[in-house]
Amino acid sequence: MDMIPNPESPPSDQEPLAAAAAGASSSSSPSSSSPSLSRYESQKRRDWNTFGQYLRNHRPPLSLARCSGAHVLEFLRYLDQFGKTKVHVQVCPFFGHPSPPAPCPCPLRQAWGSLDALVGRLRAAYEENGGRPENNPFAARAIRLYLREVRDLQSKARGVSYEKKKRKKPPPPLPDHHHPPPLPP
Repeated sequence: MDMIPNPESPPSDQEPLAAAAAGASSSSSPSSSSPSLSRYESQKRRDWNTFGQYLRNHRPPLSLARCSGAHVLEFLRYLDQFGKTKVHVQVCPFFGHPSPPAPCPCPLRQAWGSLDALVGRLRAAYEENGGRPENNPFAARAIRLYLREVRDLQSKARGVSYEKKKRKKPPPPLPDHHHPPPLPP
């Protein structure tokens, strides 16, 4: 697993995934596989390797075939300790403020958007690595409910709206201007 931060990519909540698997050995180096993976594909591979390491380190160790949505939830909760997003608790005076004016002791968590993207990459990687879509633990209902709960909690705690981005409607067709307008008499 690539443990050296990539200077070309901006820091994100995903970097702790590499830290979460610190000490893990990698079966391949980044240069020994396809030379030009996209940033998404590289991240997906790192995430998949990290999840595999998590399963191997689990007590008792888990095979991918025995992995369930409950194990994925356990993994997501485990990752929270490496988060960089301040999530205010309800008793905090800054609860609901997007830009608090002073520091507070509230916990750092994984951002909802980072978890949502991570689950999407792992869901795709599961199927690309031979998993059947109907058995995909990353597609479990419990995962969707957990992500919705995290989104709602962080939205309230941080005073940030996570509304779905609305697709822009295509502009209405312009009137046909192939013929010049008639000139007044």
